[in-house]
This record gives sequence, C-alpha cells and structure tokens, in this order.
Amino acid sequence: MRWTVVWVLGLVLGVSCARPAAPLVAERAPDPPRAPFQPISFPRDEAPHDNLTEWWYYTGHLFTEAGARYGFEFVIFQAVRGRYPVAYAAHLAVTDPARGRFWYDQRAQLGSQIGKQDGIELTVGGWTLRGALGEDTITARGAEYGLDLRLVATKPPVLHGGSGYLSFGPVGDSYYYSRTRLAVEGTLYVEDTAHAVRGQAWMDHQWGDFLVVGGWDWFSVQLDDGTELMLFLTRSPEGMPALTMGTFVAGDGTASELPGDAFAVTPLGTWTSPHTGAVYPSGWHITVPALDLALELVPTLLDQELQTFSTTGQAYWEGQVTAQGRRGDTPLTGLGYVELTGYARPRTPPSPGP
Repeated sequence: MRWTVVWVLGLVLGVSCARPAAPLVAERAPDPPRAPFQPISFPRDEAPHDNLTEWWYYTGHLFTEAGARYGFEFVIFQAVRGRYPVAYAAHLAVTDPARGRFWYDQRAQLGSQIGKQDGIELTVGGWTLRGALGEDTITARGAEYGLDLRLVATKPPVLHGGSGYLSFGPVGDSYYYSRTRLAVEGTLYVEDTAHAVRGQAWMDHQWGDFLVVGGWDWFSVQLDDGTELMLFLTRSPEGMPALTMGTFVAGDGTASELPGDAFAVTPLGTWTSPHTGAVYPSGWHITVPALDLALELVPTLLDQELQTFSTTGQAYWEGQVTAQGRRGDTPLTGLGYVELTGYARPRTPPSPGP
C-alpha cells in the first residue's frame, strides 16, 4: 500500500526515469477527456475535486514576539488515477534562518476525501487543513517543528490568467487561483517550545486533468507596500521555455496579468545540493518594465531542498527569500518564496501492478 501511494503521487509531480530534469510532458492516453470549462465558484471550488491532479499550497513568514523570523511551507497533494485509490501526500517545512536550519517532514495516505463539503477539510497522516472563503486553519506537527495556525485573507482571491483557467497544451488544463496575502496568527513549535507568532502567508490552489514532469520555476513576492507578484515559468522536455506567465496584485487587490514577455527573470548564481547533486539557480534579478519594477531575491538559506522520495518520488527546492529593489525611484523590500522543480533526478517506485 505504501508503494501505491508513492507511485500514484509520483505521477502528480511527474516521476520520470528517462530524464534527470524532465519538465512538462503528458502521459494522457489512458486518462479521461478534458472537461468543459466551468467558472470558479467559492466556496465550492475550494473543496477537493475528482480531477487527476490537485494541490493546496501555503507558504509564509512567521514572527515571534521577540522578533525572530521563520518561513514555512505546508502543502497537500491529491491524485486521482482511475482504478487506484485516491492518494494524498502532505509536506511540512520550516526555515529557521537564525539557527541556519531547514527542516521538513512528509506524510501520505490513501482514501478519498472528495465531495464531502464546500470549502477545505482534509487530513493526511494526522495533519489537518480546514477552511472556507479565505479563513483557514493548519495543524501539523513533526519531531522538531510544528504549526497551529489561523490564516485570514486580507484580499479577494486572484484568478490567474483572468478566469483562473490555464492551458498547458498537450499536458492538459488547470484551474489556478491564489490568496496572495493572508494574515496569520497562532503557534509555532520549535522542538518542545511553543512560540506565539504572527505573520503573513500566500495560498495557491490548483487542480485539473493534467500531468506534469518537473520543470518549473515559481515565484511569489509580498512587498511591504502591500502589493504582490507571482511569476510562473515552465520548461519543455528539451529545456526550452514553455508556458510563462505572471500576475501583479495592487494594494487594493486589483490583479493585472503579465504575459511572458512582460518580465524577465535572471538567475544570479547556482547552488549544488549535497543531498541529490542537483544544481539549482540561486538568487534572482526580476524586472517588470511596464511597472518600472526591479527586484533582487536572495534565499535566507541556500539549502531549502525537500527530498520527498518516500511520498512523491521527487526532490524539489522550496525556499524563503528576501526581496529588495525599486519601483521607479521608490525603494522596496519584502519577503517571498521560490519553488524549483525538475532539477533533481526523480526516483520512481515500482508500479503497484494490476
């Protein structure tokens, strides 16, 4: 049963033995046809769907009363693959820059949680995610760190691409919305000590009949002037740019689409993982000429790689970054997260068989 979970969830992130950095590619022959587009509705579409692939993704920044800063990631993946049981994986990660520590944990289980409610109510290995209409709770503890958080959206949800519906071409189609600024309060557990924390977070929800094989760089930045920026760059199997898009969110919540030619992302260096040997870009210069915006993103720790082979067959880099730059003549600072997939060689578990 454990290998069934890993095998099915490996398809969510696209396990492939053929290519160490294989990106977006389809394996769609045995899968159901694409469903017609339906406008996103809340809270209905916050709940799990019966599509091939789905995830609920939270990243954020927590501050203790003493001023210490932490980063966190919490995600639940869902995979629906025909005759196989619905499979779930959950990843929890904490970045602790003051201690130079990056910690993560992972859980997996089988059993459908689809169609039980409007809004979110998911449990994976004892970790829970609940909420609706931008008011969510996360409860997840591991051996060294844990979260008990309440998150409240301060802006309306952003439908990327205008309608929240994206085409990946032969890979399939995806619904995608974000809550780009959530106020956070609750408890961060560091070993056996509970710290009251406040902060801010970003939430992504994506689902659809699509399969992927690594291959994207994703950026979310929350600037101190109350604006946010999301950039999403995917790659073809040959390593060439594929779907590239972004969204800028103004202080009042107004979202503006950014086509691929509206911005540039330039890596400033690389970091080689001592765990997997993968070479990741590290540090980025971002420009959005139409907004007169220039930013430099710097990881708070170089090593923020999750080796989640036991739940998804994948390793990926998901890290907290600081942002500094200018909009015109106005200095800007902020915090963000960067996700890098397709750089580490996957490990494919054996098929669970017929």
